[in-house]
Amino acid sequence: MVVETDDLRTELEEKGELMLAVSEFDEPLEMHLHDTEIADETVRIQLTDGVLTFDIEEVVAVWHHTHSLADFGLDD
Repeated sequence: MVVETDDLRTELEEKGELMLAVSEFDEPLEMHLHDTEIADETVRIQLTDGVLTFDIEEVVAVWHHTHSLADFGLDD
């Protein structure tokens, strides 16, 4: 999957948060509009204990996740 920088930036702006699969990491990453910078070739995520930077070419999947009332045990 090839992710275009502008498409990733636009989708993050529209959704506010996205999940990413990045080839160099075993677990998906969550990025938020308020803590992410998307440059021409890199993504930079500000974490509570540091900064994570990776090449945009390493992004292999992008999706928007949501939660339901049932996820929090609040369904009837």
